[in-house]
Amino acid sequence: MAAPTQAPERLLTPGEVATLFRVDPKTVTRWASAGRIGSIRTPGGHRRFRESEVRGLLADLTSEANAGLR
Repeated sequence: MAAPTQAPERLLTPGEVATLFRVDPKTVTRWASAGRIGSIRTPGGHRRFRESEVRGLLADLTSEANAGLR
């Protein structure tokens, strides 16, 4: 019996990531250049971001912000 294949992970554009974080897409590109968030380069040279990593980072930042309000 063959192992079930996983669907490929969704990749987000800098614009989509920027919308989630409410920042400019250039900010997302700077974060990637600085190593603050991982990115993948497409064959055309465009950056893409793993949705799971982006959502994890967003959750961490949200929980840190909420902890600071207590």
